[in-house]
Amino acid sequence: MNPLESLYQELILDHSKRPRGVGLAEDGPRAATSHQHNPVCGDDITLRVRVSDDGATVDDVTWEGAGCSISQASASMLAELVDGMPRAEASVLVDHFREALRSRGAVVLDEDEFGDAAALSGVGKYVARVKCAMLAWVAFEDALARA
Repeated sequence: MNPLESLYQELILDHSKRPRGVGLAEDGPRAATSHQHNPVCGDDITLRVRVSDDGATVDDVTWEGAGCSISQASASMLAELVDGMPRAEASVLVDHFREALRSRGAVVLDEDEFGDAAALSGVGKYVARVKCAMLAWVAFEDALARA
């Protein structure tokens, strides 16, 4: 394993052991919740998005879930990354994430754009794990559309 792969593995383990944004915040008028389940491996994520009064900014992302370290780390990385981000920028980020994971490793996530979530770039090489990494992002996309 090269040093970069080792660092990425450490980031994934850190986020799965010490997740950020875990614990659903109270529901409210500018919030929406999405529950997603991966029937292949049993991963579950319930994610809540709260947006600003004008709806232009992601104010808060919280979640709870159970599953493999990749699904849990991905939810943690997402919650940390999009907090305070403009809504339109967050939607583009989801599209870029999906594109990278579906590329089977051909597209690498940029650390400047994705922060710790760039560590999930290698997941695209393992088709069975893509759904694990995408679960929280699909929940975020769904909740954001309804918030």
